[in-house]
Amino acid sequence: MKFQDYYEVLGIQRDAEAAAIKKAYRKLALEWHPDRHQGADKEGAEETFKRISEAYEVLSDPEKREKYDRFGENWEHGQDFDPGSGERTMTREEFEAAFGDSAGFSDFFQEMFGGQFRKDFGDGPRQHARYRYRGADVRADLSLKLTDAIAGGKRSLEIPGRMSCPSCGGTGFVGEHICPSCAGVGQVRRQRTVELKIPEGIRQGLALRLKGLGEPGQGDGEPGDLHLVLRLEDDENYSMIGKDLEARVRLAPWEAESGVKLDIRTAKGVVTVTIPPGSRSGKRLRLRGQGFSDGHGNSEDCYVRLEMDLPVQLASEQKDLLEKLSATAGSEVVGGARVGGDS
Repeated sequence: MKFQDYYEVLGIQRDAEAAAIKKAYRKLALEWHPDRHQGADKEGAEETFKRISEAYEVLSDPEKREKYDRFGENWEHGQDFDPGSGERTMTREEFEAAFGDSAGFSDFFQEMFGGQFRKDFGDGPRQHARYRYRGADVRADLSLKLTDAIAGGKRSLEIPGRMSCPSCGGTGFVGEHICPSCAGVGQVRRQRTVELKIPEGIRQGLALRLKGLGEPGQGDGEPGDLHLVLRLEDDENYSMIGKDLEARVRLAPWEAESGVKLDIRTAKGVVTVTIPPGSRSGKRLRLRGQGFSDGHGNSEDCYVRLEMDLPVQLASEQKDLLEKLSATAGSEVVGGARVGGDS
């Protein structure tokens, strides 16, 4: 993090005494702890919480505060503050000094989480056992090309999320110290790869719930769920016309003239479509009930739109025939801006 005004962060005067610093930190930490925020607000709360912790760590230490007041931005010789790499962390005693005695330390978490906080006492140093708290649900939009949606199968997607901090196991503490890896939050960010099977009855705006793939729980709490909302996107082969599906089919001129049977993939599977002789580019054929589900047990329609095209590679005989056709055919194409003659 770059240099910041720690007094401004805590909302205190520059001549504030230790008691005022502690009081300001306690109030802000209670307000901005990430576990008190959900959804889109959580990330911003985490960054604010880290800035508050950084400010308190400096201003509560007389030696650091004196350097900060004296040198300002250069108090650490120009180095950026990195809460994940610093060696000094807040000890249990320092935390209790900020929030009171052991009872006050417990009250801090009880106020936040309804008394679900507990401490374990045993041999060796005291361990901080986090409250039991279910992880937050995560909502994300999944954009899916219509070709992929119709083909079905599985798709891998990257979902931003969080995981329990591997350094502290999600407790926020390493021994008696605040975990330097997560700054006491108990979670770190990660990118997850999720394998999604495209479901039957897929449609625009379909909401999928993937149990246990949301944010991790705290302590023994279960993870939240991942809610995916499908957003179907047009591509070169398919598009949505209102609620109906439109498939674009390219035909060679001789196929359109003589008629042909083609296998077309629709939202319901592969169907055989008879293209009538003499079809022209832009003609639309309606396939009832071959579109996507309407969410009420029925299906919308699929339209086949014909487009004239030539094969990528033409045999020499085909080229000769096209040249002969060009030499003998009159200009009988109508419509659009063309009115006859060469264009």
